[in-house]
Amino acid sequence: MYSKIVPQKLFSVEKKKKNQKKTDFKFIDLFAGIGGTRIAFERVGGECVFSSEWDKDSQKTYYANFGEIPHGDITKIKEKEIPDFDVLVAGFPCQPFSSIGKRQGFKHKTQGTLFYDIARILDAKRPSAFLLENVKGLTTHNNGDTLKTIVSVLEDELGYKTFYKVLDASNFGVPQKRERVYIVGFKSELLTKDDKFNHPEGKMNNVYINDFLEKDAQGYSISEHLQNNYLFKIDDGRPKLVNKNSNIHVKTLVASYHKIQRLTGTFVEDGPTGIRLFTENECKAIMGFPKDFIIPVSRTQMYRQFGNSVAVPAVQAVAKSIKEFMTKNNILGEKRANQK
Repeated sequence: MYSKIVPQKLFSVEKKKKNQKKTDFKFIDLFAGIGGTRIAFERVGGECVFSSEWDKDSQKTYYANFGEIPHGDITKIKEKEIPDFDVLVAGFPCQPFSSIGKRQGFKHKTQGTLFYDIARILDAKRPSAFLLENVKGLTTHNNGDTLKTIVSVLEDELGYKTFYKVLDASNFGVPQKRERVYIVGFKSELLTKDDKFNHPEGKMNNVYINDFLEKDAQGYSISEHLQNNYLFKIDDGRPKLVNKNSNIHVKTLVASYHKIQRLTGTFVEDGPTGIRLFTENECKAIMGFPKDFIIPVSRTQMYRQFGNSVAVPAVQAVAKSIKEFMTKNNILGEKRANQK
């Protein structure tokens, strides 16, 4: 199916299994995108046993790097098709929830949103823990009612003790300011009332964009015509330009970066026309992806996919904290004992 688009460097599933370390827990990767969250959780000892991503181009990138095609539309996946697992991870889209049917539970409260599918899977599979990642705006979306509904469903209806916090990826070793809310939960019956999960704090770091900028990059130039007639038509200090002297964290990389937006974009002083977009390797660095991560899609799709993905080191730090919390509280051991 994908033989024409997957590069020859496709990871060997057999080789991966041979080199894979003993895993400590199993997780599923929902709204998987290109697998940034999967990388993070595998690095702390997790084993991915199921993934779901509906976008065909993202599926191609996922396949090129993990040797498997994610299942498609999550709304069409039945709970019984998903194997047992310990942790659910998902970076789900933010959607407005209806206030209709509040007395009838999450199936009515969140029906028609993609969070509903997370809720029904949690309800059916009862994993020990979960991590839900979303944009910072979720905390204020619909005057805060959306997040309140999510927490209410998770705690009052599904029985998970829930903790959330906004973290900035720039505090976790990437040269990008990227604020996201991380909602973490554990089955209430596995905890005492005093058990509290603490998100990783992160710290100010000296990892800046100039450490990763390439020189004389070809193929990423912004035309002089576009520069003169759009980017610098108004002398207002925009767009943001970076070079080898820029000891800064760049703005959040967005999915529409390829559209060269002067108000939100950050561009590099380099290349044949003097100004260019970030290269593939620079995007990997900005998002914390490994250098050997394979990009088998067009440049437009590449920017869209990275912009929609996660900052891997930030998620990895949260994953590590989740694992440590579960280990400390014997959550995994109890769950597995009950499954024997």
